Amino acid sequence: MRRRDFLAGLLFAAAMQPARAQQGEAARRIAILSPGGSELHDPTFTTINAFLRGLQELGYKEGQNLTVEREYANGSSDRLAELASELVRRKPEMVVALSTTAALPLKRATSTIPIVAVGMADPVADELVASLARPGGNVTGTTFLGPELVAKRLQMLREVVPGLTRVAALWHPGAYSERTMAGIRNEVELAARTLGLQLQLVPAASPDDFAGAFAAIVQERTEALIVMPSPMLFGEYKRIAGIATDSRLPAMGAAREFAEFGGLMSYGANLPDLARQTATHADKILKGAKPAELPVEQPVKFELVINLKTARELGLTIGRAFLLVADDVIE
Repeated sequence: MRRRDFLAGLLFAAAMQPARAQQGEAARRIAILSPGGSELHDPTFTTINAFLRGLQELGYKEGQNLTVEREYANGSSDRLAELASELVRRKPEMVVALSTTAALPLKRATSTIPIVAVGMADPVADELVASLARPGGNVTGTTFLGPELVAKRLQMLREVVPGLTRVAALWHPGAYSERTMAGIRNEVELAARTLGLQLQLVPAASPDDFAGAFAAIVQERTEALIVMPSPMLFGEYKRIAGIATDSRLPAMGAAREFAEFGGLMSYGANLPDLARQTATHADKILKGAKPAELPVEQPVKFELVINLKTARELGLTIGRAFLLVADDVIE
């Protein structure tokens, strides 16, 4: 009887040992800084959750071996700088920045705490890293190729809208550094000239500018709209897509969420996939790797998404050949 009790005790101890080790293991502590909001409908919030799912797949479970502090700027650039300084004062092991907009104030606030950025536009032009291959500082992560895809989106928009001659580009002047913004503007202007299109550049520094921006677009009798890369505009996709459809404007966005919210179509990196991809950087840093030596990764997946329901509402017929190359068609 005593032998059975002894063996049972050994089995119980063996079964409990991993649990005790897990309980005794100090939780890793990271922080997340987002330029967007914490509402479920905010696509920036969805991107953060995708990053955390990526960490979970790598063995980090919030509440068990991972502690996460989150801060949301809700579209305020001034608030981002304040939150970045506050997070640095708390001294987390690592800060995850959603986009260049969040990474820049963090880099100004610390040169020692590792920063992993999800979906940077042009990290070299924005002086976040020395090069993609060897970042050289405390910032690494992923880029969504901001300027490079602008011309492709404009070309696709012309293919879908018959007789298109006038197109507006909604852009956020303060989204990235002046050098990156100049590159994005140059790309869309060159593409418009090459395609024989008249281009109307319409700035929006905040969501408060949308009413005036769309009034200017309608006044110029513009026939279509392209929404330029910007974390602020990304967070407002639902509203922008709704105004564009109400204004009878075929509109193209930079990420699939735009088409999902009712925009005509989108082309670009799958941002939730890119966020999960970025989680591998965080994992490596938590295991001892240095950001300076971790290359900035580019997207592994680009997708064209078409909203056929919106096309019908706008009286557009999308050709079969174009539909066949789409990655997703929303009925």
